[in-house]
Amino acid sequence: MPDTLLLLAAIGYGLSTLAYLGLSILIIASWRRRPQGRLLVLATTLSAIWGAFSALTAWGAFPPQLALAAEVARNGAWLALLLHILHLRLPADTPLPAPIRLIRTVSGLLVGILLLASVYPLIAPSQPVLARWAGNMGLVLLTVMGLVLTEQVYRSTRPEDRWAIKFLCLGLGGLFVYDFYLYANAALFNAMDAQVWAARGYIAALVTPLIAVSAARNPEWAAPVGLSRSMAFHTASLLAAGIYLLLMAGAGYYLRLFGGQWGDVVQTVFIFAAAMLLVLLLFSGTLRARLRVFLSKHFFSYSYDYREEWLNFTRTLTEGQPGEQLSERAIEALARLLESPGGALWMHEGNAGYQRAGHWNWADIQGTEPADAPFIQWLADKQWVVDLDEIKVRRDLYGDLDTPAWLANADNAWLVVPLMLHDELLGFVVLKHSLGNVTFNWEVSDLLKVAARQVAAHLAQMRASNQLIVARQFESFNRTTTFVIHDLKNLIAQLSLLLANAEKHKHKPEFQADMLDTIANAVTRMNKVLAQLRRGSDAAQAQSIVLADILNEVVASKQAYKLRPILELPPPTLRVCAERDRLIRAIGHILQNALEATSPTGQVTLRGLEESRQAIIEIIDTGIGMDDEFIRTRLFQPFDSTKGAGMGIGAYECRETLRALGGNIEVSSTPGRGTRFRLSLPLVNDASAGGENAA
Repeated sequence: MPDTLLLLAAIGYGLSTLAYLGLSILIIASWRRRPQGRLLVLATTLSAIWGAFSALTAWGAFPPQLALAAEVARNGAWLALLLHILHLRLPADTPLPAPIRLIRTVSGLLVGILLLASVYPLIAPSQPVLARWAGNMGLVLLTVMGLVLTEQVYRSTRPEDRWAIKFLCLGLGGLFVYDFYLYANAALFNAMDAQVWAARGYIAALVTPLIAVSAARNPEWAAPVGLSRSMAFHTASLLAAGIYLLLMAGAGYYLRLFGGQWGDVVQTVFIFAAAMLLVLLLFSGTLRARLRVFLSKHFFSYSYDYREEWLNFTRTLTEGQPGEQLSERAIEALARLLESPGGALWMHEGNAGYQRAGHWNWADIQGTEPADAPFIQWLADKQWVVDLDEIKVRRDLYGDLDTPAWLANADNAWLVVPLMLHDELLGFVVLKHSLGNVTFNWEVSDLLKVAARQVAAHLAQMRASNQLIVARQFESFNRTTTFVIHDLKNLIAQLSLLLANAEKHKHKPEFQADMLDTIANAVTRMNKVLAQLRRGSDAAQAQSIVLADILNEVVASKQAYKLRPILELPPPTLRVCAERDRLIRAIGHILQNALEATSPTGQVTLRGLEESRQAIIEIIDTGIGMDDEFIRTRLFQPFDSTKGAGMGIGAYECRETLRALGGNIEVSSTPGRGTRFRLSLPLVNDASAGGENAA
């Protein structure tokens, strides 16, 4: 045998050794200690030993008798596994049929005899030709029995369970057929075909993945042997690319050989074009999609790796900023499950019906469906995934479903996926035809229904979040408007009081001066209210302000009242951090309530002081007072007022303003004797004082 052929044979058997050794390790690592599991490990281990001995024999390091003994032992282990699987197919305590028992007996004898013949050359040692012929015939019989048992295993398996056993039968059947040809040819011509023998290692290595898939699909043999779809896809891609490159290299060689003086140029151009074609094929989305579908259909028990699909689906659905382009990501997540290149989403938009809310790679599809349209009612009632291609050939399957004209005329439209939230049809997604020619069946339908409910939940959450944001915006606007109206009501009360006193005191210079000051103050306050409406309630910034200035401004704003409060100012160094206008409004409301609750002969005091690193503002009156029940249940309750024209939000606004600044408000009152409001605010250190009033 030529040295090159021996080298190729050694490499092939070496690859076979590594393949079966790796398979044995995988099975042992997840072994369930079942009899068929032990037989499977024994067969794969003996196959690895056979490959190693055959590689060493081709290398010239071992005598051929050891490789032959390992081969006989390997075949015996595979036959034992097939016999055990046949026994599992029978009812309990039922013996094997007589023909199978005969095969078991004959194969056992053959294995024993061939093992002895390979180790101890006792068969006609004086006639080696006859001995080789007898050995080859024995191996032929062993492979025939292996083929018979393989066929019986496949035939005895129920049709619905053959997906789990067919790859083992295919792999072992291929090995036995190849060995039958090898040894039958050797028996006929009294010589082994060197090239056929050299290729055996590669053939044995190629069937290893088939055996692994069957082992994974039969958990009673061993725990599942992991062969991920990603690994199968990339392995198949690399294998196909390698075969393609080998073919192109061979074609380029012959072009150079027979191309004459243009041979080098033609070969270079051909190889470059072939490489470019390979790159285009590798980046082809359609080809990749079809390869994935082919591998899923023919090498795995289910069409989808649900763990991987769900991880990718969730990642696509939740990537990016929360709520940002969720409609497009939802369509993309559903489309990628089926290798679809695009889709569009319709959502329920109130009285406008179902309108297109987004699309992914499908901008030209348009249409609107009323909420009471028959198509919408059918989707809501049936909750089916609609196959638009199936409707055209099997109209009876969908009953009275009437497809809208805009959808029926849409180019490349394939599936309509309803988005159900509980029993409500939130919307639906229309998907384009799959690039991988995915067949729509029960598995695809179930996967889409589960994924669609997840999409519907995310879309409903997005809609609820948007509605909450709008509601909060309206709430903020309404709250600002309420406070503004309250301020306007107070200004109107002051101007009304001023107008009521004008008839009696309009000729007095003191009253005229007081009236002008009150009107000027009211105009200033109304301008501030208008500015607040223009910029919004949260536009103003807190700043460091002198408390004495605030109290002076509060007292100045109440000049329209006949009763003048007694003002006790705090030190000018006492500062608080607050929004100036809001704090003036809060203190002014409490002071106004005290003035209105106190008779003209009574007394109202506004006092500022420092206590325990807090700025304290006290408003003390000798008015009608309040009982504890009123203070506890009604005083700070919004929209609850004892005044006929009151809004009932002044005390509430005061408390919320102080709490927002880190302060608090305390009330003590006795009916008929008066009330004390005690407002506290954190002080601002002089070093950190800022704002327009900072020293």
